[in-house]
Amino acid sequence: MRMDVINGTSHNHRLVTTFAHNAQDLLEAQRLRYRVFAGELGARIKNGDTGVDADRYDPYCQHLLVREAHGGRIIACTRILTDRQAALAGGFYSGGEFRLDMIQSLPGRVMEVGRTCVDAEFRNGAVIATLWQGLAGFFMQHGFDYLFGCASISLADGGIYANAVLNRLREQHLAPPWHRVHPLDPLPAADAPSQDPTRLPPLIKAYVSLGARVCGEACWDRDFNCADVFMLLYVGDLNPRYARHFLEHRRESRGPAPVLA
Repeated sequence: MRMDVINGTSHNHRLVTTFAHNAQDLLEAQRLRYRVFAGELGARIKNGDTGVDADRYDPYCQHLLVREAHGGRIIACTRILTDRQAALAGGFYSGGEFRLDMIQSLPGRVMEVGRTCVDAEFRNGAVIATLWQGLAGFFMQHGFDYLFGCASISLADGGIYANAVLNRLREQHLAPPWHRVHPLDPLPAADAPSQDPTRLPPLIKAYVSLGARVCGEACWDRDFNCADVFMLLYVGDLNPRYARHFLEHRRESRGPAPVLA
């Protein structure tokens, strides 16, 4: 898929990525999050009667949006909380699920990714790739050393599939001991193995394709009825194909960088 990155905005023939520029952009993203998390997954959203998924971290985040090129509807979004903004926000969102001593001890700059979702009509490889190219572009352009975030696995089957995915991640993508975090509410083991242990959820697949590692056991998110897996990407482990792509665009970029970095 051909992708251009100009002044923090990327586009192909059908999709456009940009950051939320105003309160209306943010509200539209929060409504998409509500439709996906509460409407589809049955998550218990605080103040959910408003049809909006919002929390205290949103004002401190950069909100990356994927829109249809024609019409401008937001079809995917995620948010970025940088280390500097997290200091103002009172910490990272994932600190409510994991002990983050390891993150606090990392050298260099870190950024957290969260609340990632894609509209049900557009869950395909092109949309996920577009979203992650935007994230990787921000990561590279602003000189971050580490990117981390929680990737969720549904527990609709009682945790069977989630535990099968975790087994595969432990075998193939486990971070070294010094890059582990500990969940505050660990996911219980499932009673039976999954019949489909090899299929990874799209967000986790994107993380590992970039070169990320899973940092230990999953946390049980009871409000969202899912297992949250803590993923960590070091810039030195970034898949060379992505690194070449974004380093080229970083040299070509001539416009202003997004704020709140």
